[in-house]
Amino acid sequence: MSRFAPADLGELRDAIGEGLAAGEPLELVAGGSKRGLGRPLQLPRTLDLSRLAGIRDYQPSELVLTAAAATPIVEIEAELAAAGQMLAFEPPDWGALLDLPASAAGRRTLGGVLACNLSGPRRVKAGAARDHFLGFRGVSGRGEIFKAGGKVVKNVTGYDLCKVMAGSYGTLAALEEVTIKVLPQPEAACTVALCGLDAAAGVRCLNHALASPHEVSGAVYLPASSTAALTPFTGVSGVVALRLEGPSPSVSFRRDRLLAELGSDCESTSFDNEASAAF
Repeated sequence: MSRFAPADLGELRDAIGEGLAAGEPLELVAGGSKRGLGRPLQLPRTLDLSRLAGIRDYQPSELVLTAAAATPIVEIEAELAAAGQMLAFEPPDWGALLDLPASAAGRRTLGGVLACNLSGPRRVKAGAARDHFLGFRGVSGRGEIFKAGGKVVKNVTGYDLCKVMAGSYGTLAALEEVTIKVLPQPEAACTVALCGLDAAAGVRCLNHALASPHEVSGAVYLPASSTAALTPFTGVSGVVALRLEGPSPSVSFRRDRLLAELGSDCESTSFDNEASAAF
């Protein structure tokens, strides 16, 4: 198996062009944390994108960040946190689900998250990864350099190729640079937990909460098999957890309303900020 590790856009184009000329497909790999998704690939060439890393342009006042596609998510999140901002689509860490070592969390890359269109619990409120994908530059399977989108939110006058690239799993192009929209971190966060609910009652609570005007930004039902490993809920038959975010007075008001509407027939609790984030 041949392995190529381009350091810039020109080398990326040349590596894909060589594979095209030889009639050999390539596997695109950066951090490798998503290789467990789908069928295992056994291809004659591997295109290692890990050298295409680094934040290239970040304007906190404009809520826009441009980075090389293989930039680690942890590096981007640290830079955003220093400015009080975040990736609103909340890129998930699926290391445990895919049975990866703990070190794999540091290998997640921005391009990989966008290529797989992976989003976390906040998707119900903030949208998917593709909704924050503003622009990119890459190389097609024909060895052609092309770009789409830009560095502002309203810039599309034709077909929005970013929406096509998100979720394509690297089958349409090798991304070299991506631009995304970022958002301010919420002032406060709170998780409301309703305990002792069976699956049917849990689904009713979720339906009520997500259809309410309380702007829930994360929701989950955890059956007894899942709560056994969670210290606050050990031995509880089932838990509905609802996350609220925003200004502190708003979060407090919405928490009280949710507890009044849903917590009368079960044991309930809530935890704020750091404890909410950890959960």
